[in-house]
Amino acid sequence: MKQKTIYVDQIKERERIESIFLVRDKITAMAKNGKPYMTLKLMDRTGEVEGRIWDRVDEFSRQFDKDDFILINAKASVYMGKMQVVVQDLKKIDENLVDLSDFLPVSKRSQADMRQELDRILDSLTDQYIAALLRSFFDDPEFFALYSKAPAAKAMHHVFLGGLLEHSLAVVGLAVDVAARYPQVNRDLLICGALLHDIGKVAELSYRRSFDYTDEGKLLGHIVIGVQMVEDHVRQIDGFPGELSMLIKHLLLSHHGQYDFGSPKRPKFLEAVILNFIDDLDSKINGVQTHIDKEPDREGNWTNYHRLYDRYFYKGATKAQPTEEMKPAEPAFIPPQPEVKPQREKRQKFNKPLGATLGEQLKEKNLDLFSAITDKGDDS
Repeated sequence: MKQKTIYVDQIKERERIESIFLVRDKITAMAKNGKPYMTLKLMDRTGEVEGRIWDRVDEFSRQFDKDDFILINAKASVYMGKMQVVVQDLKKIDENLVDLSDFLPVSKRSQADMRQELDRILDSLTDQYIAALLRSFFDDPEFFALYSKAPAAKAMHHVFLGGLLEHSLAVVGLAVDVAARYPQVNRDLLICGALLHDIGKVAELSYRRSFDYTDEGKLLGHIVIGVQMVEDHVRQIDGFPGELSMLIKHLLLSHHGQYDFGSPKRPKFLEAVILNFIDDLDSKINGVQTHIDKEPDREGNWTNYHRLYDRYFYKGATKAQPTEEMKPAEPAFIPPQPEVKPQREKRQKFNKPLGATLGEQLKEKNLDLFSAITDKGDDS
């Protein structure tokens, strides 16, 4: 395993750099003197830096492509106020020799911790059909490997490996709190929507290297993909109520809330309205906090301009910054649940392989994300 020695956020002017980076972009152009030069976008989990190659351009260009890992020997300099590295030498590095978590941002929560929280939620369900549906997804190891690794979006919020699971659990925590306060809310149905609302993103987004959309994601989007996935799983569960299936699919179809935000339907029952609000709340909190955290050393009380939110943010109001040791609070209240033996007895039935499982169908997909958002509806 090749060790990464210098990260983007550690690069200082006039330093010699010898470290491995992921090539997010590679462009060859012609200088005014007629000589070719190359511009690179080099990234790791801490950010991006521009790379320039002025000599041996054709020779180096043949050695690597976009999304490859390269070991560079370079010198750092500041040009027009931005850090860049001028590459004198480079070598392509086999992807099996690097740790992907060095190059893509990763959730601060451990996967084991999040899986434990997910299981507590699943064990608290009392509706046997909702429990069976959720177990058919999350007890499929191949599918859960994708769900627990995927980011939640391409640019707007939770843009890191494990972001989809972290975001979904945060929405579940809000759902549990709301259901405890408003007894008329169908708790199990709302939890189901919270866990499945973005499930199509395991196929919409690619995250094997840099973050981007798959062809399926661009053509269909995660909402349509998610509804198809739910329908496929519902068909495998004997006696699944038709009305319940319809309500769950509406939760997915309406969770963006408005047509302007890519929602095929607007929320038309209480749990759907709640899901739209709590999903939006968690995504906004993460998006704003991430923007503030990007600039810890920036002078003054204001951030840089945020293009997607169309504003600057005041930093002085946010005193406590999250650390790696901080964990999300446990849901405020999970009421004691009666033992439901029929559910326990059926679980083994529903956990049996269902022909070609979703994990098997998606296993061969090139799952890779990190550029500007192009469609509001794709990224919330």
